Amino acid sequence: MKLEHLLLGVLATKASTGYDLKKYLDEHGRFLRSNTQMSQVYRSLGRMESDGWVRHSIEERPGATDAKRYRLTPEGGTVLMDWLTSAYQPPSRFENPELMARLSLAGFLRRMDVLRLLDTELEVRTAEVARFRHRDRRIEMDPDLPFDPELHTTVSEWAHETGSGAMDAHILAVARLRDAIADAPDHPPLIPIIAAEGN
Repeated sequence: MKLEHLLLGVLATKASTGYDLKKYLDEHGRFLRSNTQMSQVYRSLGRMESDGWVRHSIEERPGATDAKRYRLTPEGGTVLMDWLTSAYQPPSRFENPELMARLSLAGFLRRMDVLRLLDTELEVRTAEVARFRHRDRRIEMDPDLPFDPELHTTVSEWAHETGSGAMDAHILAVARLRDAIADAPDHPPLIPIIAAEGN
């Protein structure tokens, strides 16, 4: 997942300035990407505009610096939807924010696309639990520095139990979301995400 994907997703919901986009990443999207700098936002917007994914208009501000307000173009909408509907490859760490980033833009997807995304996540994480939960966690050691094996074992077991609990909670939460979406009544027709040129 690239910063551009998140920016396209925000712009698909509302035309925004670079400042607006940075504020979104710092507040609402803070768990989707960490420590995004203003310079990264503006560099990405520049590339996206060069690629034809966004366009800007100047917003005059009396007594202050004029602002650039960015809007998604039809090509940018295609790039966003191509990413959103592309095959999801769950990363090795379930805490990776790509799943949450895609889910945060679920309103642009069909229900079957979201269900497929959740099914993929559930299948991969359940297989990981089956494969690794009860593995032999002993490691042969011959330390060259002073080493406390009991302390090491205590911390290692704590980390395993904490990680196992987090994985179980994640699987349960994804399964509940999947059930809620699968059982929900049909949604109204989709709203087009790209406004007509000039709007």
